[in-house]
Parts: sequence; C-alpha cells; structure tokens
Amino acid sequence: MRIGIFGGTFDPPHIGHLILAAEALEQLKLDKVLWALTADPPHKQGQVISPVDVRLQLLQAALADNPAFEISRVEIDRPGPHYAVDTVRILQGQYAQAALIYLIGSDSLRDLFSWHTPQDLTARVGGYGVMHRPDIEVDMAALERDIPGITAKVQFIDTLLVEISAKQIRQRAAAGQTYRYFLPPQVFELVEEFNLYRPVGIQEEGK
Repeated sequence: MRIGIFGGTFDPPHIGHLILAAEALEQLKLDKVLWALTADPPHKQGQVISPVDVRLQLLQAALADNPAFEISRVEIDRPGPHYAVDTVRILQGQYAQAALIYLIGSDSLRDLFSWHTPQDLTARVGGYGVMHRPDIEVDMAALERDIPGITAKVQFIDTLLVEISAKQIRQRAAAGQTYRYFLPPQVFELVEEFNLYRPVGIQEEGK
C-alpha cells in the first residue's frame, strides 16, 4: 500500500489543496491520502490560527465526497510541538506495511534542510511527492549534500498551478472581497456560517 501524507493547518482548505492531493493520488499511484491536520505548527508560532475544531469541520466538509481522502488525527490528538518526523514515525506504527509518501510544495523541499531532523525524516518516508512551482528553484545538488539520499526519494507532481493560498483567502475575506470560488462550496458555506476571517459587519462583495 502507498499512502500520501498531506500535512497543514488548512485554514481554510481550498481548491488548490484538493487539486494537489488528487494529482498526487493519480500520479504517485497512491491508495489514499491522509490529511494530517496540524494543531500548532512550529513554523507558525505567534500567528493567529482558527481553532482546531473549526478547521476540522472545514476539512471534513472539503473531503466528504472523496473516499480516497481521509483525515488523520495523528497531530491533533497529541501535545505539541508537532514535527513532520514525529508524525511519520507514528504513522509508520499504524501502517507498518505501507510506503508513506510525504506531500510538500517545492518551496518546502527547498527549505527541507532547515526542518527538524530532516535526515531522519528522509530515511523514514517512502518518498517525497513535490508539487513543482516554476517560480521556485530547488538546488537539488546542494540539498543532496545537506541531506544525503534525498534525490532518489523526490518525485515531482505535474499539476495545474493554482495561485491560491489560505493566507490570500483570509486576507480577501477580511477586506470583504470575493473569495467563494477559491473554496469548495460546502467549505465556503461554513466559513460564512462561522463568520471566519473578517471583522464583525464585513461581508463578501456582492452579498
């Protein structure tokens, strides 16, 4: 079995996330993708993040119609800080016979040397599925020097480049700008219902 691990805060989960996961599922021949919702990512300390129970509801709504997408509580059910290598180690215990493919963007691949124990992480994963971005250059030779053996474990995912970020969506919502088409309809409905990402009294343009 081949299982993709897609970690993130998903605040909110948007169509860019879904496109990447769907392409990874097909191109990397994965049996399923585990969406590992992060409670308190170490690299986002000090940032305002929606409560984990709210983000969990958003993610459940986003993934409801795809049986190959599952939510993993591996990070939200244990105290932090939460590092990728710890998440993979725990999932190895749960899926002992599976190859775990860690899904990241090329910006994360470029900066992987700065992650917590990247050599251990690389040794544990069955591979890295990397969404290629033409605006991000990754010096694979330098990365191989920093993390020996990583080159053989990297597979780039060719996918439609969707210039959407969760931060951009939050900013547009806060400014009252249109953002509904960046999200699955069911996620947009919950964001509106919970009045997320914007000051009281601010509504999306056109409403």
